[in-house]
Amino acid sequence: MSTSSAPALNLPALVGPSGWSRLPAAVQGRFAPGHTDILYRGHMDLHCSGMGRCFALLARVLGSPLTPARAVGVPTTVKVSARGNGVVWERRFDQDLGTVRSTKEVGADGGLQERTDGGLAMSLQVFEESGALVFESRRYFLAWGRLRIPVPALLSPGVCRVEHHDLGAGQFRFTLSMRHPVLGETFSQTGIFSDPAQEVPL
Repeated sequence: MSTSSAPALNLPALVGPSGWSRLPAAVQGRFAPGHTDILYRGHMDLHCSGMGRCFALLARVLGSPLTPARAVGVPTTVKVSARGNGVVWERRFDQDLGTVRSTKEVGADGGLQERTDGGLAMSLQVFEESGALVFESRRYFLAWGRLRIPVPALLSPGVCRVEHHDLGAGQFRFTLSMRHPVLGETFSQTGIFSDPAQEVPL
């Protein structure tokens, strides 16, 4: 849901005061409501299984937020910007490996959801774990206007888990994994990025 009547995304409220207070101040700053648009730069290692590659290619028509690429040390930029009541995350990979884009927003049930421009979406749980901010998928669906069509777990790329670990000195690690209930891990991505708002001068 991304209409103007939808509530604004508020991750601290979704995480809860106890979990939010355990996150490093730098992480709180990156995910606080109303922060300014920003561009992070870093490098990523990208891997997907054979079936993961098939999932990524088949879902392209829906604006899949996954890349079928397999590469190491790929220069990557992540642009984070507000759009309506949600936040757009756009990862652009060098070496002609493409761009993936999705919007985090409040869903119809009041929880967190992430949606591509093509309508592929997933409901997410967001929580703190050992000082990291974690997003974990609960179910997938297609969202077109008010229409919601569930996607069976076996037809999805698997449970998506994203972790944001602050490394200090203006750097953080982003890690994504997807695990199918039958096929095992379909995607694995990790990278270190610099935060221009937190970098420590040399």
